[in-house]
Amino acid sequence: MKEVFKKTAKSCTIDVDKRKEEIMTKEIRCYGCGAVIQSADVNKIGYVPKNTKSEHILCQRCFRMKNYHELQASPLSADDFLKTLQKIADEDCLVVYMLDIFDFNGSQIAGIQRHLGNKDLLLVVNKRDVLPKSLKSGRLLMWIRRQLKEIGLKPLDIILSSTKNKIGLDDVFGAIEHYRCQRNVYVVGTTNVGKSSLINHMLQAFKEEQEKPLLITTSEFPGTTLDIIEIPLGDGSYIYDTPGIINESQVTHYVSQKDLKLILPSSEIKQRVYQLNEKQTLFVGGLARFDFVKGDKLAVMCYFSNRLELHRTKLENAKDLFNRHQTLKVEATNTDGMDSFKKYNFHLKNQRVDIVIEGLGWFSFRAVNHEISLHVPSGVGVLIRENLI
Repeated sequence: MKEVFKKTAKSCTIDVDKRKEEIMTKEIRCYGCGAVIQSADVNKIGYVPKNTKSEHILCQRCFRMKNYHELQASPLSADDFLKTLQKIADEDCLVVYMLDIFDFNGSQIAGIQRHLGNKDLLLVVNKRDVLPKSLKSGRLLMWIRRQLKEIGLKPLDIILSSTKNKIGLDDVFGAIEHYRCQRNVYVVGTTNVGKSSLINHMLQAFKEEQEKPLLITTSEFPGTTLDIIEIPLGDGSYIYDTPGIINESQVTHYVSQKDLKLILPSSEIKQRVYQLNEKQTLFVGGLARFDFVKGDKLAVMCYFSNRLELHRTKLENAKDLFNRHQTLKVEATNTDGMDSFKKYNFHLKNQRVDIVIEGLGWFSFRAVNHEISLHVPSGVGVLIRENLI
C-alpha cells in the first residue's frame, strides 16, 4: 500500500515551521472536524478556551468526543452541509463517493448528480464486514450495479471495503491514485459512512516521518466532520474530507446517543428467521412494527443489529405491548408513542423482496399473496427493493 501513495508519506507529515507561517496568515482550523477555531462563543462550532496554545488545535467538541465520548449538538443544518458539497461542482476533480452497504439506500445522497455535476466518481461501498460471509462479493457487486442502474449512477469503479477491519483499503488507495490523474480528490457521503476513517487509515499508513499522525475525529455520532478538511497529496493536489450529508430519513436521527451503538451493527449481522402466522406482529425494539395482516404462513428473515431485540406477539396485543415499555428497550425520541408512527401498507404478490427501514435494517421474505403493514416513526424512510441476501 505504501507504494501506491509514496509521495503522500512526506506530504502528510506536518512541517512545524511552515505551519507557524500559515497560522500567521490563514485562519486556524480544528484538525479533527475542520471547523474554524474561535474563542468568542462557547456555543458555536470550533470553540476553544482563549489560553489554548498548540501547533495543532482540537476544538472543544472534538476533544470531548474523543476523550469522553460525548457529543455536542452541531448548529449546522442539512442545507449547510449540502452547500459545502456544492462547492465541488465547479472543480475538475475526482469524487470518492462512500456508501454504507448495511444502509445502502439510506446512505445515498439524493440527487448527487445534480449536486456534483458530471464528475468522475469512484464508488466505495463500506462496512462489507457486517454482511454475512456467505454472501459472495461477486454477487454483491452485481446487486449493487443493478441498484445503481435504477438511479442512473455510473461510477468509474466500485470497491467493497471495511475501514474497521481494513478490508479493501489497498484497492481503494490504488483506485484513487489511478483515477485522480494529479487532480484534487473529494471524499463525500452521508454521515457515518466511514469517510474520515478512510482518510485516517491513509494518514496512519504514510506516517514515515511523523511518529504519531494527527487523526480526524471519528465516532458513531452523525455529523462529526463540520467543514472541509484538507490533506496534501505531495504533487500540488489535495484530498479533502467533507462533512457528512445529513439524511433525515435515517432512523439514527430519531434515537438517543446511548442507543446509537445498539442499532448500528459492529460485527457480522446474524440472520434471524421467524415463522409468522396471519395476525402476528414483529417488533424491532421500540423502533418498528411489522404486522402480518393476511396470507398463508410466512417465513421472515430479519437483518438488524445483533444487539437489537426482536419480539413476536399477536397483532391484537401489539399496541398494549408497546405501551408497557418493558420488553422494547430501544425507543424513538420525540414521539408520542405508536399512535404517532407512520403506517405503510403493502400487498405483495409472487416476489422475493426486502422491506427496508433506512438506518435500521430490513425484513426479507418471499411473498405470494400477502398483506403487510409496517409502522415506523414519522419521517423515517421505508422502501421495497430487490432482495440483497
